Amino acid sequence: MNISELLEGAGVVPVVVIEDASKAVPTAQALLDGGIRTMEITFRTACAADAIRAVAEAVPEMLVGAGTILTVEQAVLAQEAGARFIVSPGYDDHVVAYCLSEGLPVLPGCVTPTEIMAALSRGLTIVKFFPANIYGGLPAMKALAGVFRGLRFVPTGGVGPEDIAMYLSQPYIFAVGGSWLCTSADIAEGRFDRITELARQASASIPYSDL
Repeated sequence: MNISELLEGAGVVPVVVIEDASKAVPTAQALLDGGIRTMEITFRTACAADAIRAVAEAVPEMLVGAGTILTVEQAVLAQEAGARFIVSPGYDDHVVAYCLSEGLPVLPGCVTPTEIMAALSRGLTIVKFFPANIYGGLPAMKALAGVFRGLRFVPTGGVGPEDIAMYLSQPYIFAVGGSWLCTSADIAEGRFDRITELARQASASIPYSDL
């Protein structure tokens, strides 16, 4: 399965930083309660693999992936923990090759024509665009999509709730990613009702949402 098949219709992919693995399951449940069924737990913390494992085991209806994957070793740890997909901030051919060899959907970060051509050469047609607000946002992606027909982006970085409908209305945008749905502070302080409400608002903003 590729990333398109796995995440089709997701619309929004929350970027989640978990500092305490015990918070992973309630965070996943809060997102689900708000209609968001996908989450990317980043490998920015020591407990990332434990957090992914906890969600994969306790909340099987949540499609959990691993983000900020920088090395093959991290990809292996994430896969063993139960990650269903891999996201990296940039393009690393070793990580991409490993994921493809394992049949593990991968979403590498690509913001230049050279990186995009590397991804296309591996058969990938959906890439992360990060940080979107720094690298030109929609105008940049529109220009790149005009050259690389069939390519679609997942912009992340500087994307907020007010951007969802505008971004997803463009044919070259596959989904959007962002951390506003479940901030580190909300997770740490157990404000799961707030996470659910933000997820509900995001779900309602997805043009093709059935909510």
